Amino acid sequence: MTSSRLWIALCLAAAIFPAAAPAETTEQAMPETMDMLRHAVAAQTVEGKDQVPAFAQYLADKLESAGFAKSDIQIIPVARTAALVVHYRGSDRKLKPILISGHMDVVAANPADWQRDPFTLIEENGYLYGRGVADMKTNVITLVETFMRFKREGFVPKREMILVFSGDEETEMASTRELAKRYHDAQFLLNADAGGGTFDTQLKPVDFEIQAAEKSYADFTLTVTSPGGHSSEPNPKQNAIYRLARALDKVAAYQFPVQHSEITLASLKATGEHTRGPLADAMRQFAAHPDDAKAAQVISADPAYVGQIRTTCVATMLDGGHALNALPQRAQANINCRIFPGVGIASVEATLGKVIDDASVAISIKPPPPVESPASPLRDDVLKAVTATIHERFPGVEVVPDMSSGATDSMHFRNLGVECYGVSPNFAKPNDTFAHGLNEKLLASEVPAALDYWHSLFTRLTK
Repeated sequence: MTSSRLWIALCLAAAIFPAAAPAETTEQAMPETMDMLRHAVAAQTVEGKDQVPAFAQYLADKLESAGFAKSDIQIIPVARTAALVVHYRGSDRKLKPILISGHMDVVAANPADWQRDPFTLIEENGYLYGRGVADMKTNVITLVETFMRFKREGFVPKREMILVFSGDEETEMASTRELAKRYHDAQFLLNADAGGGTFDTQLKPVDFEIQAAEKSYADFTLTVTSPGGHSSEPNPKQNAIYRLARALDKVAAYQFPVQHSEITLASLKATGEHTRGPLADAMRQFAAHPDDAKAAQVISADPAYVGQIRTTCVATMLDGGHALNALPQRAQANINCRIFPGVGIASVEATLGKVIDDASVAISIKPPPPVESPASPLRDDVLKAVTATIHERFPGVEVVPDMSSGATDSMHFRNLGVECYGVSPNFAKPNDTFAHGLNEKLLASEVPAALDYWHSLFTRLTK
């Protein structure tokens, strides 16, 4: 190669792969991160307020200011919400990308019910308070900040990373379905909305869980009708509300069969070994002997863990009658089911029919059609990278697989064949975040820890 051609080649390489800038420290990144988190909490991305598109544009503008090309950032309108997609291009275009998912919407919060304004980020006594700090605007912001830091540092991953942020995970998941339809040809997906670590009451790490499976979500409507009539002429046998109440009593009394998987047994074993008491004893016993009915009964009696070993169905809404002085012509109830991986939606509907045992109670599936979510295999590369990253913060803490009792965006990707893993960096004490509830909070220590975690994990997985 002539010297002039060599000079041209070097110039082109420098343009494509600019020299890396000095790495930013987490301390340097914190002011910007907290400013973005304050904006994120203030953005009322709840159902009905149509604020997700504006929030997505805010994030897009931040990413562009850090050096991302407009062509690598896309806001996808979906009904009254939006999805945000951000490509961080890799050097080897032949490799399938890694997807990184999260959601920009939050559950509604009534300021009158909270001790603090839910849409103002407040720090008190080592905690951050505000709607979304735990679920999941902190991870949205720390992910965006990590992409911005990488870009400013001149980092070039070998494998492409793609942020896929949905805008209605807490409601219809229409944007999630659109993202899964467009981006299912991937190596795997990392979900920032699942998994995570557990502290004990003294803030010592107990374990870290990688979500490798989640239960399917389905809503069933029970409907009872009757001719109605004047309330002065009651007929208890025909009363639609009474018949519905009897059906609900049967559903309440029924327990689905005990089930287990490699994932749930490993999770229960780890939790049981790091805690004490009758529940911990039952977890260890069940992990060793899944046919132990007594151990299963103890676990099933705890609302936080019954979903780990059974399909669960529970009444969540009621509607009936049309006038105070008339017999009801119609009564309805919503039954929300969280279904163990591998159990078909149709079989759960059939079981409800057998349990209710009343042909006059109509059972229908509420749209959109539920999605079955198969468990993901335990990838060695993901497990090793996550374990090494967690051990940088907490050397030796046990990392175990986990099954979520609730539903996340991953279910739509898993349904299309994408292996998904919940790897949220956040540690919390049991029942200490109040996600979806009043006074949602997160330990303030988890923000800088998340910045360290994402930066380290992505570096490992994209080499």
